Amino acid sequence: MTTATRNGALLIAGILMIATTLRVTFTGAAPLLDTIRLEYGLTTAQTGLLTTLPLLAFALISPLAAGVARRIGMERSLFIALLLICAGIVARSLPSAALLFTGTAVIGCGIALGNVLLPGLIKRDFPGQVARLTGAYSLTMGVSAACGSALIVPLAQGAAGWQGALLMLMIFPLLALLLWLPQWRQKQVATVTGAGALHNRAIWRSALAWQVTLFLGINSLIYYVIIGWLPAILLSHGYSEAKAGSMHGLLQLATAIPGLAVPLILHRLNDQRGIAGAVALMCAVSAAGFWFAPDWAVVWTLVFGFGTGATMILGLTFIGLRASSAHQAAALSGMAQSIGYLLAACGPPLMGKVHDTAGDWQIPLLACALASVVMAICGMLAGRDREITPR
Repeated sequence: MTTATRNGALLIAGILMIATTLRVTFTGAAPLLDTIRLEYGLTTAQTGLLTTLPLLAFALISPLAAGVARRIGMERSLFIALLLICAGIVARSLPSAALLFTGTAVIGCGIALGNVLLPGLIKRDFPGQVARLTGAYSLTMGVSAACGSALIVPLAQGAAGWQGALLMLMIFPLLALLLWLPQWRQKQVATVTGAGALHNRAIWRSALAWQVTLFLGINSLIYYVIIGWLPAILLSHGYSEAKAGSMHGLLQLATAIPGLAVPLILHRLNDQRGIAGAVALMCAVSAAGFWFAPDWAVVWTLVFGFGTGATMILGLTFIGLRASSAHQAAALSGMAQSIGYLLAACGPPLMGKVHDTAGDWQIPLLACALASVVMAICGMLAGRDREITPR
């Protein structure tokens, strides 16, 4: 094996290991939210902030990531992202409600840097393998998150308790740091579009741009509501904590599966209206199913996971298909991500407040189902074979 090949293999291993940290360190806490709520005497809405804080960090930090990378390089920026995630995990695991929220926000800042820079690094260093590595990156992220969700409750029931279980998630960023350490010496110029693209006024006046944005944004909204509250929803229907944690892991695993199938289907389609409407309606049916037929929770978990995962892939594909230039694609991506994360940040605490008021999860689940129908309409409009008109 040549030095270049060996270095390339180490870089790919580091990229995939970083990918494992970008979801599990955030969503891994969800199966323990009810335990945490009882421990600190939090309301359901306050507990929902543990899901919302990272999303707000995504919305605030993502536009800054490109500037950080231009100053110190992508490699060092990703190293700092991993350090932030480690620091947040430690703070979140200490016996303090204030540190619980502070650590969660810090984790969100680290994940935001990774979310923005890791795909850019793949495009820069492996331009001929973008599709394959992006698929591997998405699959790795989903599998690691599924494993974390499935194991977190059994670990919390052991001698270490829930704080110890959350601290054990440190294994993911620590391994990533170890693999990424050789990259610290690198300081290449980052080829990431600046945040100025967010201010492209023409994009914000385009109906097609708003259709793409709402398709992605509503998907983020319902995904984070369900991913945040699914264990609590299942507990309210009589499921055990261990079973609810396993379902939570299954959901995240199901979101990774479309990464293997959807790109193959899209390659053969010029018009994506049919598939966009179908996958969005899968989310609607499954969200309603969690309330009306909770005994079929395994089925609804798989359907929702596949539907929301496929919607995300399709929405990201729309950004490239509907933009008429690289600059316009960057502006559309910024618009869709900023709106999407803001919608997602509002969802969990709002639905938690509705639950506190109504006393059950019926209204939040039906609201997610109705939002998914709106998402299907936006997807069918965005799926038409056309481009945003330059202005």
